[in-house]
Amino acid sequence: MAVSPPESFIALQRFGLGARPGDLKAIASDPRGALLAEINPGALLIDDSALPDTITAITDVRDIQMQRKAAKQNAQGAASASSPAPDASASRAPDMAMGDGTSAAVDGGDTMMPAAGKGRGKKAKIAVTLPDGQKPGNPLSDELAARLDHAANAQTGFAERWAMFWTNHFAIEAATGQLVRWTVGPFDREAIRQHAFGSFHDLLFSVTQHPAMLAYLNNATSIGPDSKAGLRQHKGLNENHARELMELHTIGVQAGYTQADVTSFAKVLTGWTFGQNQKQPERFARFFFNANAHEPGPQTVLGHVYNQPGVQQGDAVLAMLAAHPATAKHIATKLVRAFVADTPPDDLVALLSKTFMDTQGDLGAVATALVSADAAWTAPMQKLRLPQEYVLSACRGLAVTPKPAMLMKDLNTLGQPIFDPPSPEGYHDDAATWLAPDAMANRLDIAQSFAQQADSSADAREVADAVLGDAQSPATREAIARAEGPVQGLTILLMSPEFQRR
Repeated sequence: MAVSPPESFIALQRFGLGARPGDLKAIASDPRGALLAEINPGALLIDDSALPDTITAITDVRDIQMQRKAAKQNAQGAASASSPAPDASASRAPDMAMGDGTSAAVDGGDTMMPAAGKGRGKKAKIAVTLPDGQKPGNPLSDELAARLDHAANAQTGFAERWAMFWTNHFAIEAATGQLVRWTVGPFDREAIRQHAFGSFHDLLFSVTQHPAMLAYLNNATSIGPDSKAGLRQHKGLNENHARELMELHTIGVQAGYTQADVTSFAKVLTGWTFGQNQKQPERFARFFFNANAHEPGPQTVLGHVYNQPGVQQGDAVLAMLAAHPATAKHIATKLVRAFVADTPPDDLVALLSKTFMDTQGDLGAVATALVSADAAWTAPMQKLRLPQEYVLSACRGLAVTPKPAMLMKDLNTLGQPIFDPPSPEGYHDDAATWLAPDAMANRLDIAQSFAQQADSSADAREVADAVLGDAQSPATREAIARAEGPVQGLTILLMSPEFQRR
């Protein structure tokens, strides 16, 4: 008969990011209390002054594109003696008017806005330098390093896991384009982490109105066909954002919405954009409502007519979706599946859904209900750790800090690079997705690499006792004891079922 692991192990393994040496003993007297202690907004925040905010990130993108354009023009001028030298104004991207004095920069394809349908992983071919003399580099490297540090210093890592869930729920593909790649980190730090233990209503608005999401799902350039801008520019509607808001972010596909609902909602959201003109600092890199791009008239969404003026129409539909019972069930189901079981227990889903509705979407209360429910602790530990969870837990358990570039390579190898899921649906979190034929072989290679980075004098048996405690099976204990040296022993630890499963 299988013996249930201690609650201290379950707390760290299922809800957190695994034990560091000493953590199991530190929380043994009150494992649930240790998780509850991390349900506070401060535990989510990444305080790193070296990381850019959204405005700085978009300013950098603008500077990079201006530098690249100037470099291209200079190269063309050098290649053709008959071509006139570019004047000073040539280094500034021309503007496409959005209808109310603002603009979206365009320069023959090298734009701030990612175009719908562009291929993933497109790279700049001309090196540029920012005004401060620094090379653009890879913004995701610094973001990953900050998150590794944040995870390493958390007692349980529950708050970090909670943030990871919401970042995946509101997924954005960094490879979509340069603006998205540079703003996805600020998006996570500002739009998600500042609200993930607060009101779902506030979180939904913050995410929906952030430039990264508006650019990624093309709402920033969606124009009502009968709006002033639409009639003048003959540009049309983009339904991407409206569809994902309903299908993925709120009520879910089981709610029974129709294509007509998506189209109407997309019209409601026309005019929801952000400033890209640096000459308008009050709007630059901030959400604003462009009335001239907004489709006029009432719209019907999920059987309700919305006839509010301007931006208030979108506010009303978003508020309705945030408070909808289908949203509560959709989110509760995803949370239970992410934290507890690939097949979510109905009673636990019902509990979280009821908590969501009773508290008007208080996510702190939902998190409390999750970690307080006995059903969340008694379910078999069969969930497979996702790659990001796996590498962060390995870093905690072995007290290693890989270089960001190496960690990014590891995550790419394992199929879960930071901020770059394959679609707006985010990464799937079921075991079947991550048990491809070569998946365990890749984990073995990375486990061995981490073991080689660990303290060479470490006794693998002692590390296993500190990280897995009494949850170790006799087979795992024996395999580690028979290992030929610490590297092999620590590798066995990281590949053990007790470490892999939660």
